[in-house]
Amino acid sequence: MHDDEQAIRQLVDTWMAATKAGDAKAVLELMADDVVFLVPGAPPFGKARFAEAATARAGAETTFEGTSEIQEIQVFGDWAFMRTQLTVATAQPGKPAATRAGTTLSILVKRDGKWLLARDANLLAPVAQAAGSS
Repeated sequence: MHDDEQAIRQLVDTWMAATKAGDAKAVLELMADDVVFLVPGAPPFGKARFAEAATARAGAETTFEGTSEIQEIQVFGDWAFMRTQLTVATAQPGKPAATRAGTTLSILVKRDGKWLLARDANLLAPVAQAAGSS
C-alpha cells in the first residue's frame, strides 16, 4: 500500500476515534480551513459551522458509534479522493437513538506533508430502527 493511501486511511481512523471520544478539536485538525461539506437538504457549510455543531453535540452528552468502510482511494499528487460506506449511530439522553448510513465522496489535499479533508459530499440517510430495538 502506498504511503499516501496509508496516511489517508489513518486520517479516517483518527477521525472516527476522535468523534467517538467527543474530541472536536482533534477532528477539526483533520480538515482544511476552507473545507466544504455537502449534505442532503442543507446548503454547503464550512469548518466554523462544523465546529459549532460538534461543540453542541459534546455539550449534549451525545454518544457516537460508527464504521467507515473505505471502498476506493485515488491519489493524484497533493490531491486525493476517497469513497466510503459510512454508518453512524448517535444517542443523546432523553432522545431516541438515530442511525444514518450511506456513501460519502471526499476530496483530500496534502498541505505541509499532512492529508486534510477539503470537500465532503455526505449522502447519509436515516436507517429504520427495527421494532423493539433501542
